[in-house]
Amino acid sequence: MKRITIYDVAKEADVSLATVSRVINGSEVVREDTRVKVQEAIEKLGYKPNAIAQGLALQKTTTIALIVPEASFFYTGQIINGLIDVAKIYKYNIVLHTATEGIIEMNDIIETIIKSRVDGVVIFNDKLSKNELNTLTRYQVPIVVIGNKMSDDTIGSVYVDYSKLVYDFTTKYLNKGITDIALVEDRKNPAMIKQLFDGISRAFADAGKSFDNYIEIPKDYRSSYLFLQEYFKSHKHELVITYRDSQAMAVLNTAAENNIRIPEDMEVVCILDSKYNAMARPQISGFKIPDYDLGAVAMRVMTKMLHDEDEVIDKEIELSYIYSPRKSTK
Repeated sequence: MKRITIYDVAKEADVSLATVSRVINGSEVVREDTRVKVQEAIEKLGYKPNAIAQGLALQKTTTIALIVPEASFFYTGQIINGLIDVAKIYKYNIVLHTATEGIIEMNDIIETIIKSRVDGVVIFNDKLSKNELNTLTRYQVPIVVIGNKMSDDTIGSVYVDYSKLVYDFTTKYLNKGITDIALVEDRKNPAMIKQLFDGISRAFADAGKSFDNYIEIPKDYRSSYLFLQEYFKSHKHELVITYRDSQAMAVLNTAAENNIRIPEDMEVVCILDSKYNAMARPQISGFKIPDYDLGAVAMRVMTKMLHDEDEVIDKEIELSYIYSPRKSTK
C-alpha cells in the first residue's frame, strides 16, 4: 500500500507544500477556507504527519531523552514502562541513553542530547554533578530527575524519600531496644547509600546514640559476597540493612556459611524489593517502591514543564512505599 505523503495532500487540495505545512503546524496565517480544504484532503487521504518533521517546523523534536546508568538498568524496567505509557498519550518519543561509569562520560551524553535538540531530559537517579546539570539548564532544556529530590526553574524531580524510609524503619527497631544495626555499603550506588546512611544516623542521633556499624567493602574485594564471607566469621548484628537484592542474598548465604541463623540470630532487610527477594530462602523482607508510577509521574511533570500549563507546577513530587515483611525478619 502506497504511503501517503505531504505531496499527495498538497496535490489533492491544490495548494503549495508550504501551505499544507502551515495548516499541519497550526499557523494562523492561512485563510479559513484554505485550512478547511487542506484538512479535508488530509482526512480523505488518511495522511498522518511525521512527528519529527512536524517537530522541526515547530523548533521541537517531540522527543524526550532518558538517561539510565548502566549499573541501575536492571531495576528500571517498570520505570521505563510508566514513562513510555504517558509519553504515548502526549505523543512524545523516548530516546534512551545509557551511562557507563568510566567508559561513557556524562559530558559526552549531554553534548549528544543538546545536539539532537530534544525537548526535555529525564534522568534516573542523580548521576549528574551540579555542573553537568547546569550545562543543560544553560540551554533551557527541562529536566526531571527520578530518584532524588531537587528542583529549580528548569529542573523537577519525582522520588521516594529513602532517607525518611530508613529513618522510620530504624526508629521502630531502636524503640524495641534493638541497637546493633548495620548497613552494607553498595559501591555501585553511592548516592543511594548516602541517603540510607544519613537516615540511619539521624535515627540514632534522635535516640541519643551514634551509628557505628557501616560495613564498608574494601576496594581489593571484587564483590560484597567475598568480603562478607570473611566478615561474618567474626561479626554478627541484630539487623543488617542492604540496598539491593543481590547484597541481601550475599548476607543470607555468608551468614549461613558461618552458622548465623536468619532471622533468629540476625535479621536482614533489603530496601529495594524485587521478585528475587520472594524466591530466596528465607524470603527477604523489603520495601515495595512504586517504580511504574515513578516513570509515569516523571513524564507527566515533564509535559507540564514543556507546555507551561497555567496551573502551578509541583516540581518536587514524593511517592510512598509499602513495607513487605517476610521470613528474614522476626
